[in-house]
Amino acid sequence: MFWRASLPAALAFCVLPLIVAAQQPNSNDEIVDRVVAQERLEVQQLRNYAPLVETYIQYIRPDKELIAVPDGDRYFLGRAKLANGVVLEPLAIETPLKRKASDDWREFLNVGFVPGGFLQMIYVDASGFDRQHYKFDYIRREFLGEVRCLVFDIAPLNKQEKGRFVGRIWVEDRDYHIVRFNGSYGQSFVLSYYFNFDSWRTNTDNGEWLPAFVYTEQGNLHDPQTKKLAFQPFRAQTRLWGYHLARSGEEQEMSKLTIETPMHDTTQPANDLSPLQAQRAFERQAETNVTDHLEWQGLLAPHGEVDQVLETVVNNLEVTNDLDVQPEIRCRVLMTSTLEVFTIGHTIVLSRGLVDVLPDEASLAAILAHELSHVVLAQGLNTEFAFFNSMDYKEKDTFRRFDFARSKEEELAAQTKANELLRKSPYSESSGTARLFLETLKKRSKDFPNLVSPHLGDRIPTDWAVAAAVPSEQTAESPAKKAVTAALPLGGRVKVDPWADRLQFAKSRPEAPMSEAEKMSFEVTPFMLYLTRPNAKPQGVAARVDGGGYQK
Repeated sequence: MFWRASLPAALAFCVLPLIVAAQQPNSNDEIVDRVVAQERLEVQQLRNYAPLVETYIQYIRPDKELIAVPDGDRYFLGRAKLANGVVLEPLAIETPLKRKASDDWREFLNVGFVPGGFLQMIYVDASGFDRQHYKFDYIRREFLGEVRCLVFDIAPLNKQEKGRFVGRIWVEDRDYHIVRFNGSYGQSFVLSYYFNFDSWRTNTDNGEWLPAFVYTEQGNLHDPQTKKLAFQPFRAQTRLWGYHLARSGEEQEMSKLTIETPMHDTTQPANDLSPLQAQRAFERQAETNVTDHLEWQGLLAPHGEVDQVLETVVNNLEVTNDLDVQPEIRCRVLMTSTLEVFTIGHTIVLSRGLVDVLPDEASLAAILAHELSHVVLAQGLNTEFAFFNSMDYKEKDTFRRFDFARSKEEELAAQTKANELLRKSPYSESSGTARLFLETLKKRSKDFPNLVSPHLGDRIPTDWAVAAAVPSEQTAESPAKKAVTAALPLGGRVKVDPWADRLQFAKSRPEAPMSEAEKMSFEVTPFMLYLTRPNAKPQGVAARVDGGGYQK
């Protein structure tokens, strides 16, 4: 009876001390009206933004050992034009088959998916979310992280209306923002099928709650009814970021960004540069031009916590191999889920998806050693990018404009050099996890070809025989290897701030999987966010726990 108490009675237990009682709604209808008004304002405010949107879909099939495994995938990356409604403009993604952007878009549509359909899931109902169209049933209070919420079940009053939301919403109890909603749009029919989804919003420093993540799942291998569906069961993650760019108007050209890069350090007593110093400075300018532009677009995360960890590992490799690389190595993270790594001059770039799935610091070190080798071997950058006019391109041409792939000869030379670096490094004794990661990726990559197709560089070198201090006699089926997690699920390590694009390592409790199926290597999994209020300090054990970052 307590949990089914009337809404005003239940609210008496959950009003925060900082909220003035007179400001609180006094009836069920007033509370719902506040929620409706706030959501209407949310929809209006979103029209000011044009975030990047990435949707990654994995089909699933049954497996005797792993229960369910990926069985094909689809990928889309574009910019949402929210000022115009549910409108997406695709970025020109060049796959290994060198398809055009329009071909990528057409392929996505041909398999029955509409990219805008996944974007629509950031709205409960953009055209009629009110008490005239919906029934609201209060369920209980519930915490999502540190944010106390009111939970409602909602359903359309007219059950015959198509596209109305049916499910559950979580409303934070201070300003009545909807921070999560879980369900589907009702009344699917032959030409328009609505999927089950779980949509999350996160806060910004100015108090806005913006759509950040959507998990979609349709079909269940344990459900006999799934066999009757017209499509294969799948799971999908949709991520939004880059709200701070706030470009909802005309298409922007990259030449509008002004970059000021000093050619040399004027604090030094000798201000004249030698030819070698001038060449290095010119190459650094090209490198900085590219990374600044990619960051400005929202494709490259600002330098932060994750980059510092990567640079520490690179420094360990340099110190133990007596390397003094000038200019110094910088590390950055590409915001996308696709698994790729490449160098831009002396900047090593790993995708967020790759950082997510690498199981430990030793496997990270192997990947970084390979890219460090490209730098040490002076396999440099196209200095065309040092000229500012080379940055004059449209956003949709980004992946055509930049290409950091290596030749086969360069790759083989880098692999040999990387093995030399690893043998002398502190990671030589634990390189077995790196080998297992690459073996597993090679074995399973045919099940998710879009995940392993890079945007800007090469595929992860799965044929590379990573060096070990002592040759291993273990086979892929040995008990020792089975006890090790070869790779983590997507989203298993890195948290994304969708407003400022900042990346942080997730602070989750280490928990051993009970079975091989629970390892979920490279797989799409649901989002379960730990929400906080703007400028709130984490409280309690659940807010700060061990397990983040890379552990030896």
